[in-house]
Amino acid sequence: MWVTSSLTTVLKPAKVALGNFDGVHLGHQQVIREVLHDTTPDADVSLRDPSGANLDRPRSVDLNSKDSKVRGGGRTYTTVVTFNPHPQEFFSGRKRLLLTPVREKVDYLKTLGVDQVVLLPFDRELVNLTPEAFVEKILVRHLEAKHVSVGENFRFGRNRSGSVVDLQDLAAAYGIRTSIVGLRCLEDDRISSSIVRHALELGNLAQANRLLGRPYRLIGTVVKGQQLGRQLGFPTANLQLPPDKFLPRWGVYSTWVEIDNCETVVPGVANFGCRPTVAGDRPTVEVHLLDWQGDLYDRTVTLHLTGFLRPEHKFDSIDSLKTQIQQDCESAREQLAQTTFAADRDRRTPSSEYS
Repeated sequence: MWVTSSLTTVLKPAKVALGNFDGVHLGHQQVIREVLHDTTPDADVSLRDPSGANLDRPRSVDLNSKDSKVRGGGRTYTTVVTFNPHPQEFFSGRKRLLLTPVREKVDYLKTLGVDQVVLLPFDRELVNLTPEAFVEKILVRHLEAKHVSVGENFRFGRNRSGSVVDLQDLAAAYGIRTSIVGLRCLEDDRISSSIVRHALELGNLAQANRLLGRPYRLIGTVVKGQQLGRQLGFPTANLQLPPDKFLPRWGVYSTWVEIDNCETVVPGVANFGCRPTVAGDRPTVEVHLLDWQGDLYDRTVTLHLTGFLRPEHKFDSIDSLKTQIQQDCESAREQLAQTTFAADRDRRTPSSEYS
């Protein structure tokens, strides 16, 4: 899969799913599938502006040249166009924690079968584009879009003045087909990133995982901690996560633990919080692996959160804490025994190409 943050290096022509897609939840996946399942023949149709004049067609990447990084031309590329940073971060000036930081989002999109991800820089220049200019510059000139898919609440252009109806009308003037995907519900829950975040904040992991269509995931590198877990008889791996990763409610979770991109998968118990019983001074993410021993330092570990066991709690004594940890391990075993771990095999392939 080709990943780029520059409109000068995109693969084109493209069938485009457009949006923020934080979380890549079931609703987002439906928007993306509209272009993945588009079987319209890949015709090389000359682009025209509304006045009827021919538009210059920028030269596409020569996929057959020796210098090309991505090969397989003569087609229309299924493309996800998303924004970096998140628009709310740009307007608020404050760092926004994400359900899926960029690398993780790209990972998920790759497993869906997307050909290309365009990380469109969300800057002042983009913000000031009118809806008309956004369509002409981004979709027509740079992407040579044949089909655009968006959710029904998508807004675009200066002051978010463009609606999906405006997008449909503007795109039609250039011969671009538009798919507008309605908001989805699952078991009476509306599927949205904000609802997933709220569920995670409450520790309602079951709801969050239903809306995502998979367990909520955290990916980090194992770093050296204070080794307090080892002293208690329950050694833990301390994870360093991307700084913009959204953490669920502090507490204890059952989790499948994936080591080095599915080289090994074992059950585990994860703890998020400040460890008040042992006077922790800062939030940590740590996991105790059940029935496993080995050196994990500097290795990549992925937590696939399966169940919320309990909130963080300060115990009266170390012995009480050790007793509770033992109970947590038993509860995690029971929960995980009722689930199976299914890895995305495509995610085990070498990393995507970036431009």
